[in-house]
Amino acid sequence: MPVLSRRVPVPLSRRAFIAWAGAAASGLAGREVRAAAPIRFLLDWRIEGPTALLLAAQEKGHFRDEGLEVRFETVNGSRQAPAQLASGDFEAGFGDINALIRFRDANAGQDPKAVMIVHDRAPFAIIGRRSRGITPLPASLEGRRLGAPAGDAAFAQWPIFSKLNRIDEGKVKLENIGFAVREPMLGSGEVDGFFGYGPSSLPSLKARGVPADDLVEMSMADHGLLLYGHAVMVSAKFAASEPGAVRGLLRAILRGIRDVAADPEFGVQLIVRRAENAQPAVERERLVLALEQNVLTPHVRQHGIGAVDPVRWEQALDQLALAQPFKDRGRAADSFTDAHLPAMDERLF
Repeated sequence: MPVLSRRVPVPLSRRAFIAWAGAAASGLAGREVRAAAPIRFLLDWRIEGPTALLLAAQEKGHFRDEGLEVRFETVNGSRQAPAQLASGDFEAGFGDINALIRFRDANAGQDPKAVMIVHDRAPFAIIGRRSRGITPLPASLEGRRLGAPAGDAAFAQWPIFSKLNRIDEGKVKLENIGFAVREPMLGSGEVDGFFGYGPSSLPSLKARGVPADDLVEMSMADHGLLLYGHAVMVSAKFAASEPGAVRGLLRAILRGIRDVAADPEFGVQLIVRRAENAQPAVERERLVLALEQNVLTPHVRQHGIGAVDPVRWEQALDQLALAQPFKDRGRAADSFTDAHLPAMDERLF
């Protein structure tokens, strides 16, 4: 299998491997055992608390029960999934649906699609410090220095966010910094704020000793941004050749999300076992914040997880067009399909 830089395999746990091997070896005498369908699944980031929502299906054997063998691999950035799916390196992945929309619009012959929304409320945020002049009001960003990783999905929405909130971009200094240094730089005062994911960054900053009452999470969703966030995506080839496997993949992931939502401590321990130097308290806060703020929103609790609201979807496309007009609006709108989603009663929480 091709090896990509900064990509880290996430192996089966010993318990899950033993269960899978036992299932493969069992069966009635004389009955042909069907090989598990292999799926290479790209994660958006390193293993952190919210990743448990996906890993749980592997740990609990839900993939095995659907006749699937899923291998997770990580990459550094949620905007990379569309290109990796189109390249044929992966059958499925998890990443920013807005990056997918842009990728499809720029590449007419490439057709990866999102098949299940996980982040009903996008986690895009600007994280800053009150002591550096940043308040919950967007106008406070003027005159400030912000760390802006070039490949960051939150930073990608800055042109939209600034227009929606009438921010004078000429009064904001943007500094291209690496993902790994944005939290240390904010902690040391080298920047006043940075673009990122609130549920991931806030616990890290507090663990670094930054006082909680000095931190500000300026969630873009609180200030007019209607975009969806992360979604499960599949390649066009996989969707066309294995539609049953796609449906099974989503059923398994949904059961895993339900397991973690019912028992977050299970999710925390899953991360601690797989991520070197993981701190349980930090991962617990990350997971709980992601569930409460981004996944199990009031809309999801009423209408179920996974689908898009047609009116909001069109409004989100309108907002994306503020940053850059689409070459083909119809193709952009076709970036999501609900054709593989389980029935509504399976998606309610």
